[in-house]
Amino acid sequence: MAALYREYHRPLFSLVARATGGDRQWAEDVVQETMIRAWRSIDRLDPDGGSLLPWLATVARRIVIDDRRRKNARPPETGEAELETLPDVEDGLEDLLRTILVTEALKELSPAHREVLNETILRDRSVNQAAEALGIPVGTVKSRVYYAVRALRVVLEEKGVTT
Repeated sequence: MAALYREYHRPLFSLVARATGGDRQWAEDVVQETMIRAWRSIDRLDPDGGSLLPWLATVARRIVIDDRRRKNARPPETGEAELETLPDVEDGLEDLLRTILVTEALKELSPAHREVLNETILRDRSVNQAAEALGIPVGTVKSRVYYAVRALRVVLEEKGVTT
């Protein structure tokens, strides 16, 4: 096998380099694959029958053709630059996840805090309107909103949400 490689490497590489358009790395890979196939078929090759270059060239040519077909059958690869130019698709998943997360966080607040946030933030009522709806003084609503927002922030941070 070593003698076969020494004798046919250069002429085979020259043929394959032309077939691969001068791509040296690809040509080297094809020559190596050709030599491996020759080694696997050594019992069928007749070293006394003349030059093995035609057989090696045919094998190498088929390898190049197979490589080209394989590359053309596969869609071209793209880098990440093309992905960065794609518009963001709003599928509502982020909003849904955010809603679930806030709903779960609100469940961990005290009923008084949850109630005051529901009136002021979710129902978009003023402090005076929330106080009237809840039947508590305006100052109490203001105080509860302040502490409820702080408690909600702590709960969200525990869930891994950063602001």
